[in-house]
Amino acid sequence: MCEKIRMQRGFTLIELSMVTAIIGILVAIAVPGYQIYVARSQAARVMGESASLRTAVEICLTEGRVAGTGTSTAECDPSATPSSLMVAPAANSAAPSLGTLPAGYGVPAVIFPGSGSAEIRATFGNSATVAIAGQSLWWTFTPATGWRCSTSLVAMRRITACPGV
Repeated sequence: MCEKIRMQRGFTLIELSMVTAIIGILVAIAVPGYQIYVARSQAARVMGESASLRTAVEICLTEGRVAGTGTSTAECDPSATPSSLMVAPAANSAAPSLGTLPAGYGVPAVIFPGSGSAEIRATFGNSATVAIAGQSLWWTFTPATGWRCSTSLVAMRRITACPGV
């Protein structure tokens, strides 16, 4: 009888296979949900980082400083802080000296289309998750409506404070 008890120790191959299959199913369910969570948290971070420029851009509009790269007193420089989740635009009022940005960092583009309006556009890239890379989030200001947030992200990756277009 003692020999029979000693032989029944441990797990069988079928039991180990079942545990492995269950873990695989749980991972297959959890990974897409985690990727959506990461994309939404990165969108929220970029929304906050780009929103921090709204006051400075509005002051530039009020003072009539709406052109160029911020190198003269007639030009706007809202002094954007570089972010690892954005790409640097080619021309930008938010960062007058784009050459001084660290590698792998970007800032939102600040655009003044005229008639007292402005746009702050952040394009996801660099260390942003692949699911949102190349997409944009932007703040649009018009004297009639104030600031409004919009994004090109798909519905599952959007944050409620910034609806899609």
